Amino acid sequence: MTAPDANPLEALRTQLERRGEELDRLGATADAAAATVELDQTRVGRLSRMDALQAQALAQATRERQLVERQRIRAALRRLENGEFGRCEACDEPIATARLTADPTHTLCIGCASAAERR
Repeated sequence: MTAPDANPLEALRTQLERRGEELDRLGATADAAAATVELDQTRVGRLSRMDALQAQALAQATRERQLVERQRIRAALRRLENGEFGRCEACDEPIATARLTADPTHTLCIGCASAAERR
């Protein structure tokens, strides 16, 4: 495992920033879909209301995942700024470039991530 050099770091920064912008754009749409469902029984049948409530719950769960991912992106960008990016939080060894390329928000090397999953 080797630490990423400057060029891949800039590519990863760009990847993180683009995904963050995409999540920000998706957020507006997801917020509208997760809004409170109107339960006017004179306009909508029982099954339609159930469908609307299910769609709302799905939209809320999707939005929550997007918010968590956005937090992970912000944290990765902070690590880039602080010079801490690419080091395992558990063992302080470099995280493989291929692992960071697949998901630049990873904070653990593959060995520590595997160990954490076994627990």
